Amino acid sequence: MAYDIIVIGSGPGGYVAAIRASQLGFKTAIVERESLGGICLNWGCIPTKALLKSAQVMEYAQHAENYGVKIENASPDFSAMINRSRATADKMSKGVQFLMRKNKIDVIQGTAKLIAKGKISVTDAQGKTTIYEGRHIIIATGARSKELPSMKIDHEKIIGYREAMVLPKQPSSMIIVGSGAIGVEFAYFYHTIGTQVTIVEFLPRIVPNEDEEISRELEKIYRKKGINIMTGSEVTAVDTSGKGVKATVKTPNGNVTLEADILLSAVGVVANIENIGLETIGVKTEKGKIAVDTYYQTNVPGVYAIGDCIPGPALAHVASKEGIVCVEHIAFQEKKYARKPEPIDYHNIPGCTYCSPEIASVGYTEKAAREAGYEVKVGKFPLSASGKATAAGANEGFVKVVFDAKYGEWLGTHMIGYNVTEIIAETVVARKLETTYHEVLDAIHPHPTISESVKDAIEVAYGEAIHL
Repeated sequence: MAYDIIVIGSGPGGYVAAIRASQLGFKTAIVERESLGGICLNWGCIPTKALLKSAQVMEYAQHAENYGVKIENASPDFSAMINRSRATADKMSKGVQFLMRKNKIDVIQGTAKLIAKGKISVTDAQGKTTIYEGRHIIIATGARSKELPSMKIDHEKIIGYREAMVLPKQPSSMIIVGSGAIGVEFAYFYHTIGTQVTIVEFLPRIVPNEDEEISRELEKIYRKKGINIMTGSEVTAVDTSGKGVKATVKTPNGNVTLEADILLSAVGVVANIENIGLETIGVKTEKGKIAVDTYYQTNVPGVYAIGDCIPGPALAHVASKEGIVCVEHIAFQEKKYARKPEPIDYHNIPGCTYCSPEIASVGYTEKAAREAGYEVKVGKFPLSASGKATAAGANEGFVKVVFDAKYGEWLGTHMIGYNVTEIIAETVVARKLETTYHEVLDAIHPHPTISESVKDAIEVAYGEAIHL
């Protein structure tokens, strides 16, 4: 039972690393304790997007007359929405199973633990433990919902994202604590299908990692929809003794009590690094994450870590690329791969939030660019001036670009609006190629599209606006 590479965890970091390892000629195995595809495919990225699509269809039905269509008595079928989401996740997990077979990767079901250098034990559902050897072991164990002392998850009234995707019935009211991607996406879904939603955010603004103008725009849109938002506020206690939940919230104006059927904790994630044998073989950790170098090597030779269990953005596409870079570097060292892989530029990682309207961003915010010492040129193009957005009936939001005034370097892009997650890649590629503003303007963008709004925003930044 010996392998060249054993990957622990089959999420978007683990299964991608395993496939790349097999492609490069390594005898590869992957260990998974639940379902292939990990949290992303089964309980995260994919099933949530299925739920959000159901909400979007519901929203279209509610406003069908705006498009010249009459729909009477449109109503949500909560159970059907949940079932569609689970079916979507199941289909994608089966797709990963196919990829494992196609690439001749051994799938080992069970819970893995490091027991010695180059050795792991795997305990299956029946309690049987088997020892496996791997010259290289890649840890890709991911993360789970973070729990705060003031609101311990009981999986019934105080829930995490997993429970939020499979509730037995639709709650009439919900408190969502945290306004990152998980929080605002579930807020949109549940509000759209009729649940009364309140968002409680500790920081002064929602989606706090985004550009400040993006935060203000989403808050304005959400408030207009009827979502209650409390910023600069903290849940200090939750009482679940009654029928629902009573949350004590410390606000800038004093304490208030919120009542709801359910409280969703969306305050972030914590790495799954406990009970996997790190201490047994002396793998170093820092602040609850596994410490790694540029190529994801831990302090223990032959042991690597990627994805949400290491420092950096907890994003599926980041984990996938880390897995590829890690394996290609191993292959390069063993002369199985001709090129030393380029380390990831963590300042050029796109972030996408699939609420409605969508949010997409990459690079410096305007504030961060100024704080870094750049003299900047900023352009903002409202989607109310976009023909495609207007035709789609979705002209809320804007595209904002940030450029270095001295050299024309593209420092960042921040967007909120219809389908913007599909167009952020232009900025990512352009920044990778060190493209300047005039090269983008020299490239013809198709009309009518949302993507041409990026070009329009750049024109605004340089005083060449045509459509404003």
